[in-house]
Amino acid sequence: MTETAAISDIENAKVLINELKDLGCEFALDDFGSGFSSFDYLKNLKMDYLKIDGSFVRDILDDPIYAAMVQSIHDIGKVLGMKTIAEFVGNDAILQRVTEIGVDFVQGYALAKPIPLTSLIHELKSNVTKKKSIISSK
Repeated sequence: MTETAAISDIENAKVLINELKDLGCEFALDDFGSGFSSFDYLKNLKMDYLKIDGSFVRDILDDPIYAAMVQSIHDIGKVLGMKTIAEFVGNDAILQRVTEIGVDFVQGYALAKPIPLTSLIHELKSNVTKKKSIISSK
């Protein structure tokens, strides 16, 4: 759920989140830090994950202010019991830096470039078939 969507109608967002959490769903607050009074809303929304906006992450190596913002968003998320996700992790150096900060998960080209879901499913099925073939030949 994007921060902007959550805070545009916070009461309904809280009801929706609570009802879906009762069904076993988990939530991430997306684009955190790019909107309004972000930290205040965190106390009211029971999120499981906090996605740190990529506009801060992508320049973390060159801008000490962005580095401090990523660190503080991560720290606040941890105090609130959330796992953190860094967006726009575009290379190994950024990956290393957010890992040093303690960010739990990352998204970005440092891991892989996006591919169509059908390609991913084909690749997964192919890997399962290869493993079955190796096991049956033993």
